[in-house]
Amino acid sequence: MNTNLAEKKIVVLSDKIRMKEKVGYATGDLACNFIYQTVSTYLLFFYTDVFGITAAAAGLMFLIVRLIDAVLDPFIGAVVDKTKSKYGRYRPYLLYGAFPFAGVAILCFTTPGFSDPMKLVYAYATYILLSITYSVVNIPYTALTSVITQDNKEIVSLTSVRIMFANIGGVAVSFGVPLLAGIFTNMTGGTGSGWQITMSMMGILGALLLMYSFYNTKERVQLNYSKEAEINFKDIWVQLKTNRPLVIVCFFFILNFGVNSIVNSVGIYYVTYNVAKPELVKWYGLMGTLPAFIAMPLMPLIYKWMGKKKLLFTSLSLKALGLLALFIIPPTMVPLVFAGRFIAALGTIMAGAFTWALVPETIDYGEYKTGKRASGVIYALIGFFFKFGMAIGGIVPGLILANFGYVANQAQTPEALNGILMTMTAIPAVFVIIELAAIYFYNFDEKEHKRILNVLKTRA
Repeated sequence: MNTNLAEKKIVVLSDKIRMKEKVGYATGDLACNFIYQTVSTYLLFFYTDVFGITAAAAGLMFLIVRLIDAVLDPFIGAVVDKTKSKYGRYRPYLLYGAFPFAGVAILCFTTPGFSDPMKLVYAYATYILLSITYSVVNIPYTALTSVITQDNKEIVSLTSVRIMFANIGGVAVSFGVPLLAGIFTNMTGGTGSGWQITMSMMGILGALLLMYSFYNTKERVQLNYSKEAEINFKDIWVQLKTNRPLVIVCFFFILNFGVNSIVNSVGIYYVTYNVAKPELVKWYGLMGTLPAFIAMPLMPLIYKWMGKKKLLFTSLSLKALGLLALFIIPPTMVPLVFAGRFIAALGTIMAGAFTWALVPETIDYGEYKTGKRASGVIYALIGFFFKFGMAIGGIVPGLILANFGYVANQAQTPEALNGILMTMTAIPAVFVIIELAAIYFYNFDEKEHKRILNVLKTRA
């Protein structure tokens, strides 16, 4: 691949995307969820209750690794934006990155018989490698949206199908992973080997799906190369300085996905210790993904009916309501706990889907302001703030649980149970309320976006 070229865009706005290609693109997110959602949801629990790392050490590691990874992302994005190959700009990374990504994920869920200090070294090394390989695959994958189409309705439709498949992956992870881990643990007699076999299955399937996504997508926004439009590392700072919609969307990503990370990673502790029914972990996880099958098919219609701000406000309000309900509901009232989980998940899924759908229009705005279509740079910046939020979501549970006296694999004190509850409900709800306030600063409406697309079309 030649990565020393620059660009001038020829926009193709008229192409409609066939459902086969939308599904092909969406399988890439299904693949990433098979692998990375397993990591995001269960790796903290695996480290503390299976591998034997303390909650405080694991939480600090999550922060350090994700910050290292987040710093690297914009540079990976700049390299991706300068790529030219016979397969296009972004698609080849799906082909060549699929199996390395899966292989490192399997290593993360492997339990070599090391001493405690070496366990931590091994965890750091494998988790850093996983985060880097994830970025190498996921940054170009998400940037593909901007070269498949620029039609806003098609982007919302494409994103809705993508999020639908992501949530199919979420169902498989939330319900299937603990189920399979339990089955293979019983078969092998070892918890560590049960988790390793489970991650191996998810990883290999994810790699195959990434390759399927590669073969079933097309980069329609064709690019000619010219010196004036060359992508440089300085474009990272140029975009942050000139692209106001991007800055606000980045803020959404920090808060939204930071909250998601906290809620998802602590859910298994909440069901295991507060509800005291570990056999319900898979059903609790399933309740967090089922709302996608209600919301996602309706997203294009909801968007048309409500518009951006009302849709985001409604989604985030549902999320906050569900989290606060879980804070109030006694954990012994399992049906009501599941109802609160469902409401929070419905808001989470809708807000997350539409937040991703906003990114392509920030790319258009950035090109309008700078003359450069820096898709990879912008998605890398999004990835930076996404992972910064994930870093918050990684350190907050570990440190709070340690501060409240959590000790793995034993009955928890009332103080520890309260720490689990607060970490999963009240603390995330505060961040969601801040998000609700931030909506009013996003003023890049549909009319302005259409005007900018017309200007870009005349420049091509």
